Amino acid sequence: MKEDCSSSSHVPISDSKSILKSELLSLLKTYNCYHEGRSFQLRHHEEEGALIIEGLLNISWGLRRPIRLQMQDDRERVHLPSTSWMPERSSYLPKDASPQDCKVTTEEPSTQPANKAEMSRDSSGPLEEEEEVPQLMRTKSDASCIIQRRPRPRAPGEAQKIRRHRYSINGHFYNHKTSVFTPAYGSVTNVRVNSTMTTQQVLTLLLNKFRVEDGPSEFALYIVHESGEQTKLKDCEYPLISRILHGPCEKIVKIFLMEADLSEEVPHDVAQYIKFEMPVLDSFVEKLKEEEEREIIKLTMKFQALRLTMLQRLEQLVEAK
Repeated sequence: MKEDCSSSSHVPISDSKSILKSELLSLLKTYNCYHEGRSFQLRHHEEEGALIIEGLLNISWGLRRPIRLQMQDDRERVHLPSTSWMPERSSYLPKDASPQDCKVTTEEPSTQPANKAEMSRDSSGPLEEEEEVPQLMRTKSDASCIIQRRPRPRAPGEAQKIRRHRYSINGHFYNHKTSVFTPAYGSVTNVRVNSTMTTQQVLTLLLNKFRVEDGPSEFALYIVHESGEQTKLKDCEYPLISRILHGPCEKIVKIFLMEADLSEEVPHDVAQYIKFEMPVLDSFVEKLKEEEEREIIKLTMKFQALRLTMLQRLEQLVEAK
């Protein structure tokens, strides 16, 4: 890895480090081979000589505290009038939409049309909430508006089953009254990013996707190794590049979203002891204490020998006078 990234033959890793473009492309090829036939393969192209990589980035939830969601979306939900008094049908509905499908949810326009499959997966949980006003949708569609069908009548047994699962959204628990969102630890979500997006930009994108009220400054992204080693991604780093550099296998390395004030880095020297049982760790501590005592005794004896030598020399000098 080079420190100078001014040349077009290099791709920046952070504001002070870069990697050869050819080396990164080789790692990207390995990454895509690992995900062959899956939606996690990454695409790349060049813009004015700069290599741009884009695709889905998996991020695991590693929060210790609940987070608060917005109770309402930024925009009002629009209910279209019925066709019996609608002035002009074409001004309200697309040509291929039926009059029955007249309830519209306005969403933020997305700059990534390719997100449809990924977003629909994240929205699969909240769609079970059709018995009530659908305010629990926290992921955004790629279209600027989505036409939602009116809920069909449900059998009593089916309605009861839905009520039992009402507050579970893709494994995350949501309390509608308090708007508190508790992601299951280790559960995975993903966002579509590119290699020019910094850590702060990826955090902002993820929080906006789930309508989290807390700002990105309250969170951090960590590279977590299977060994327990934990490294914080700096604001100037690029998470997608870091993912490629650490390899495609998430059993070995994962990217976690954590609280900035509750998490800390775990160096490799410390991580190698994390998975040991307490009795084993206690034995390590005892051995370290014994070694410390031996070193103290050795240093004390050395000091006493030097002191005795100095006293003898002083006596010789006094006698010589």
